Amino acid sequence: MEAYLLDWLNLLLRWVHVITVIAWIGSSFYFVFLDNNLLKPNSPDLLEKGVDGAMWAVHGGGFYNPQKYMMAPQKIHTKLHWFYWESYSSWLSGFALFTVLYLWNASTYLIDKSLMDWAPSTAIAAALGFLVAFWFVYDAVCRLFGFRKNGELIVAALMLCVVAFASWLACQLFAGRAAFLLVGAMIATAMSANVFVWIIPGQRKVVAAMTSGEKYDAMSLAIHGKRGKQRSVHNTYFTLPVIFAMLSNHYSFLYTHPQRWLILFVMMFAGALIRQFFVQRHGYHLGRASNPWPFAAVGVVLIAAVILAMAPWGAKPVSIVTPAVAPVQFAQVNAMIQQRCLSCHGEQVQMKNIRLDSVASLQLNAQNVYQQVAVTRQMPMNNSTGITEEERALIARWYQAGAKTD
Repeated sequence: MEAYLLDWLNLLLRWVHVITVIAWIGSSFYFVFLDNNLLKPNSPDLLEKGVDGAMWAVHGGGFYNPQKYMMAPQKIHTKLHWFYWESYSSWLSGFALFTVLYLWNASTYLIDKSLMDWAPSTAIAAALGFLVAFWFVYDAVCRLFGFRKNGELIVAALMLCVVAFASWLACQLFAGRAAFLLVGAMIATAMSANVFVWIIPGQRKVVAAMTSGEKYDAMSLAIHGKRGKQRSVHNTYFTLPVIFAMLSNHYSFLYTHPQRWLILFVMMFAGALIRQFFVQRHGYHLGRASNPWPFAAVGVVLIAAVILAMAPWGAKPVSIVTPAVAPVQFAQVNAMIQQRCLSCHGEQVQMKNIRLDSVASLQLNAQNVYQQVAVTRQMPMNNSTGITEEERALIARWYQAGAKTD
């Protein structure tokens, strides 16, 4: 029953998380689009009101005229909307999902004993440490170098090194699937922390000063706008790398690869380059930026290089690799299943609502067992029960011979 309820909780949390992430990234992409497409108005009435940029758009049968004020407008006629709950809800739902999936079952999903045989509590502490440590390192780099000459290039170079090191370290300490997710989660945590620590508090200070009716020092307030803009731009570059890290942990051929940390880093870097292309392309059409095609080209080349490097050139199918020996007896398979699989798929626990503790259930799930054990090699999870190569070959031979149970 516990496994069944956890599956439902997993599904519902994932659903909520995807919805809130769509809302957050959608609004982020939209405002980056606006910043790159708003034009300085020529209309005297708009200039008199302090409008710094405006554009016209059509959508859903109506016309929209977004306008940007660098200083507070004389009057805000409707309720001021703050874009922050999308970010907070994304992080909270994501952390809840991470807790249910990985922290709650740390010994199964977080720990790979062949890499690091540590207690679940220690692994959990280390995983949480990744989230916190990355934010402090990233924030320190931004504060130290972000507003210097060529500061953004320095920040980008340093953070590439930090992310590369974190990707390598995560893959040395945690199970591959968890490592990929953890790298994405640490970057996503920094994104939400940007909103919570700097962007929203800075905007609140600016709005409070501008609407107070009292004199204020515009120069002292300008730092909040500069920092908010800086962190918002960083967040948009983080989005595609984070999405890749989150999706990739569903594909075992990525996180089980011997060079999985390098694959993760290169693919995330390619995502950031492709995002840079989309950010600059609007400015390019308006003559504000150089041609962004090289960013997209390099990103695509990196992805193609990973695909080619990972390709199983000359690999033989499992049916040819497995040796032709005496037919497999079902008793052999059943004994192996009881030893290696029933701790998660038996009478007491049924992970993914799958039981393998009877002849009928094993025959029903024969194809799934073959795929998970012999082909993708995902099960047992992180090889927690110590299955051997000979036993994987045994399952392959049994299934290819017809998965007989007599």
